Amino acid sequence: MPPEIVVPTAIVILLVVLWLVVAFNRLVRDKNLVQEAWSDVDVQLKLRHNLVPNLVEVVKGYSGYERSVLEGVTRTRTESMGAKSLKDRETSENALSQNLKSLIAVAEAYPDLKANQTFLELQKQLPEVEDHIQMARRYYNGTVRNYNIRVESFPSNLVAGLFAFGRADFFQIETATDREAPKVAT
Repeated sequence: MPPEIVVPTAIVILLVVLWLVVAFNRLVRDKNLVQEAWSDVDVQLKLRHNLVPNLVEVVKGYSGYERSVLEGVTRTRTESMGAKSLKDRETSENALSQNLKSLIAVAEAYPDLKANQTFLELQKQLPEVEDHIQMARRYYNGTVRNYNIRVESFPSNLVAGLFAFGRADFFQIETATDREAPKVAT
């Protein structure tokens, strides 16, 4: 091959290799950001899980509590802590949120419980924890969005396919402190 063809070919090969390295490193960076963001979500969910037994114990201390609600909260907390996949975690966390809403609703029926200082403190902590969960979840979903865009966009999708970078799943949960909008009858 003449030298004038070898030099441009070598430059093209060098540029392609350089581009592969840059694209690969960006995918690795984005994947690590997704994992870091999930770790933040997981920490916040653990804080909520740690709050649940205290709420259950305070409510248990009052006669006439609704046993099925307490059992539901305890069961869904355990399921959530043991969930392996993101989808299972999402499902169990949503069930836990529903059961926590029921627990708070039960507490509304007991004036003595509503006046209990420990219960009031725990009830105050719950929205704070839920807000932190939502912030961590939004950050996680933002990193997932950015990562998925890179995985699916041309030409980085070629590198993603070559090195088995797959899409990441979003995480959607309700919070126990979400309030439904009142329904208006017409």
